[in-house]
Amino acid sequence: MIATIGLLGVLLATASSATLIVRAWTAARSPEADPRSIATPVTTMLAGSVVAFLALEAGILAHDFSLQYVAANSSSTTPFLFLLAGAWAALEGSIVLWGLILAVFAYLVARTVKMGDRLGLTALAVIGVVALFWFGLMATVSNPFRVCTELIVGSCAASSWLPFVSSVAPADGIGANPLLQNHILMAIHPPMLYVGYVGFTAPFAFAIAAMIRGDQGSVWLERTHRWSVIAWAFLGLGMLLGAWWSYEVLGWGGYWAWDPVENAALLPWLAATAFIHSAVVQRRRGMLQAWNLVLVIATFSLTILGTFLTRSGTIISVHSFTQSGVGPLLLAFLIVVVIGSLALFAWRSHLFGSAPRLDSLASREGVFLFNNLILTVFALAVLMGTLYPIALEAMGRARVSVGTPYFNRVTIPVAFMLLLAMGIGPVTPYRYARPAVVWERIAAPLLAGLVAGAVAVTAGIESIPVVVIVALGVFVIATVIKEFAKQVGKLAGSKIAAAGRVLRRDPGYWGGQIAHIGVAFLAVGIAASSGLASRDQIRVSVGEAIEVDDYCIVYEEATSRTEPNRLVTGARLDLRDADCTGHIATLQPVFNQYARPPAVPTPAVHTGFIEDVFVGLATVPGDDVVLDVLVFPLMWTLWTGGLISVAGGMWAVFAKKPKRKPVVPEPTGAASV
Repeated sequence: MIATIGLLGVLLATASSATLIVRAWTAARSPEADPRSIATPVTTMLAGSVVAFLALEAGILAHDFSLQYVAANSSSTTPFLFLLAGAWAALEGSIVLWGLILAVFAYLVARTVKMGDRLGLTALAVIGVVALFWFGLMATVSNPFRVCTELIVGSCAASSWLPFVSSVAPADGIGANPLLQNHILMAIHPPMLYVGYVGFTAPFAFAIAAMIRGDQGSVWLERTHRWSVIAWAFLGLGMLLGAWWSYEVLGWGGYWAWDPVENAALLPWLAATAFIHSAVVQRRRGMLQAWNLVLVIATFSLTILGTFLTRSGTIISVHSFTQSGVGPLLLAFLIVVVIGSLALFAWRSHLFGSAPRLDSLASREGVFLFNNLILTVFALAVLMGTLYPIALEAMGRARVSVGTPYFNRVTIPVAFMLLLAMGIGPVTPYRYARPAVVWERIAAPLLAGLVAGAVAVTAGIESIPVVVIVALGVFVIATVIKEFAKQVGKLAGSKIAAAGRVLRRDPGYWGGQIAHIGVAFLAVGIAASSGLASRDQIRVSVGEAIEVDDYCIVYEEATSRTEPNRLVTGARLDLRDADCTGHIATLQPVFNQYARPPAVPTPAVHTGFIEDVFVGLATVPGDDVVLDVLVFPLMWTLWTGGLISVAGGMWAVFAKKPKRKPVVPEPTGAASV
């Protein structure tokens, strides 16, 4: 029954997507451009996707192991939270969630379409094409409602697409991948990424619609600004939570490894960051029209590329799904999107190449252009480093490894230039900026940055890149604070109330400045934790104390406990100060052994304001144990900076401007009493 209901939901959403394409396109071509004809297919597409997702969740929660997906990705001992997350923990389920999010976006976009809105109707037709592809995958090669028809050694060995065939069910499921049921962030990190990935469908659809119609100007940008920033913020949040999950769970002692799938999420975020900044210039000055179209095409294409890398089996990664028939179809869809979009752009390029030219590089537009150039070069460097090994292997040559040293050589100078642009850009006037004006606005923040760099050197930091990042980060933060204080000082009354009025008066601008503060904190955290970290491996016996860095670690005892879904083996450690007298924290790193391999090492992390102490198990604890001990300075600035950046994006989108009070003209010529 569950399989039948779920498949019917998928088929309903697929048919509705096809209907939406026809009706939206027809309505956009008609003189009336009546959007009422698209209400039914949009609603039924959303309903079908909801039914499919709820049916999958119902099958998992009910332990319906006759469903191949449920038998392969859950078990009767899987904790409830990870049962819920099982709906997107594997390939087929992740595509169901993807389709649901896309249907929600389509519904929200449809609600903005009014009578005569040909641009909006054409964009909905494009969204319908994208939706048809994803729901078509669910209905064919990625059907999560296949039923087991044959068992071998208690596992599902054969399945059928038809839900009403005679089915068999194993006594229990295999269970989820141990890495995906070891921390609560697994339940949150993927959906955040999916919202980010899928959200870029809306600006892409409006950009394609504008090119199809030959609409010049910034209307499509105004219509999609909200969707662009929401998708950007959620994609950033998803990457941040993924880094946090890696840091807290995987036990290798880091949060970002330049894994190809990590890069696949970073690439559209970089392109979207460039797009959001250059969109400001087009909306304000009418410039960079063609460039914005290219950026939004690139952003959407990179989301498809990231999906292909994750779900095709092309790469081996903790993030990737198993190889399946989805890979070739995703690659074909990516090729169609890239070639089709660029061909359309080439056809219409004469309409978008006549935008106003840059008056001067010494202007806010010039800084935005510099910012875009840096982000584009960075994205291309990351793309090359990600795809080069894959391309070599595809050509039959030995696969090479492009690792952290390559990406660090690219990242460090990019970080310098981006932070400098973030500090100067927001206070630089449009059209032309006189040097004296810019200097007056950045002199004090620049001094603050130089002082911060000097303090870092005095504190014993010898790494030049770290010192420069600290100085530039403080420069960015001080620039924002100085400008904010200036605006607040112009308003009368309570300064707290004035601060609120300033933030709400231009939420787009101040949301961006909040995000800049977050990025500055993030940069400092990344630089300090990667450039100043200390790493040691020690062997310690029960009762023994070992000095590591500025700490002392005492191995108190080995521990072991059995939980319903795993065996937890660990070590209880006493973290003390350098002279081994003052207790700081009790740490318990563990190995988690699930029914299916591998065992998952989970480190213990003591978080402090100055630094984190990270302790992982290198061997199974017994009379002695080998520990990996890492000390990461200023880790809190990394997590805090990421959250501040996301909060800035949300403020830019959801903060409401204060309503202007109507001006009531004073009566004239009234008789005096």
